[in-house]
Amino acid sequence: MTQWPGGHRYGATLSFDFDAEEVWIGENPANAAAPGVLSQGAYGPKVGLPLILRLLARHGIAASFYICGKDALRHPDAVRAIIDAGHEVAHHGHSHTSPTALTAQQERDELEAGLEALRALGAEVVGYRSPSWEFSARTLDLLVEAGFAYSSNLLDDLVPYRHPAHDIMEVPISWILDDAPHFWFANDTWEKTIRSPGEVLDVWLPEIDGIAGLGGHVMVTTHPMLSGRPSRLQMLDTVIGHLQDTGAWIATTREVAAHARANGPLALGLDAWTGPAGGAGPEARG
Repeated sequence: MTQWPGGHRYGATLSFDFDAEEVWIGENPANAAAPGVLSQGAYGPKVGLPLILRLLARHGIAASFYICGKDALRHPDAVRAIIDAGHEVAHHGHSHTSPTALTAQQERDELEAGLEALRALGAEVVGYRSPSWEFSARTLDLLVEAGFAYSSNLLDDLVPYRHPAHDIMEVPISWILDDAPHFWFANDTWEKTIRSPGEVLDVWLPEIDGIAGLGGHVMVTTHPMLSGRPSRLQMLDTVIGHLQDTGAWIATTREVAAHARANGPLALGLDAWTGPAGGAGPEARG
């Protein structure tokens, strides 16, 4: 029996970490005076986002956008365009700074300032994704206190679940379905290679099919400044078509978290899984 709405085989979300200039400044404050570096982030709201919104509209898909408060202040029209198109806007810090690098008061201030910036533009914010995909010892307490419904930060499952000691849902992520490990390039080191869209599809599509076979949830995470490039938009179009063709329930993270809260706990179909290409499943490999 399916655990996803409408009899769909599995769940899926298209999520976008908006990261514009703030990702570069948060990692290195000196970049605030480096227009060439900042222009890499500016490409996202200027060019990548409009193309992504057009692609999502063509497919009739609502996505989730995780936005830093300071980027929202820099690009209010971009945030409004996301909201007006019917997509979810969620919290991604105020500055792009890991909670683990902040004091207790700084982390609270960051959370509150980011919420204020997003809500001032009309966003109904119920979800949080840390800029570093990491928590401090206080983060979950602060999220519950602020009334968040879900977090999307941990990598420990293929289905959403409720945090054991906190009344908040977790909708897991993964590096394998994130574009940054494949496409991120910074000319300060020249050590990060740029992979082709074909190579990334060779990584993503089998992973999606594996999750689908387990009846899990696929969380695709991309960045407008990276996957808003023309060749990568074609790759994203292929991924969306594959999700639709293989029976995914494609929904925002907010919708997925609400479904899991109302219908959980969700479970993976481990007993029915036969492994890649009909091979032995995990229980037979030992």
